[in-house]
Amino acid sequence: MPAIVGVAQVITLGNSSVFHIGDVYKIMPFAAAKTFSGAGSFNTGERLDVNNRLSTTNTFDPDSIDQANSFNM
Repeated sequence: MPAIVGVAQVITLGNSSVFHIGDVYKIMPFAAAKTFSGAGSFNTGERLDVNNRLSTTNTFDPDSIDQANSFNM
């Protein structure tokens, strides 16, 4: 459905940000990232009790090339 929007002030947008108002046909990222984090790193909430004894994060990546973003233009 069409949208009628008043004034929109955008101060800043990051590298791979998306800003749209109203109808949109396709939204595709122009950047990709790989994140390594240890056990319990992305937990959110109140009163967490995380016990990670002898925990390691495996960052070994044998295939040096991941999925490309070449067609997202």
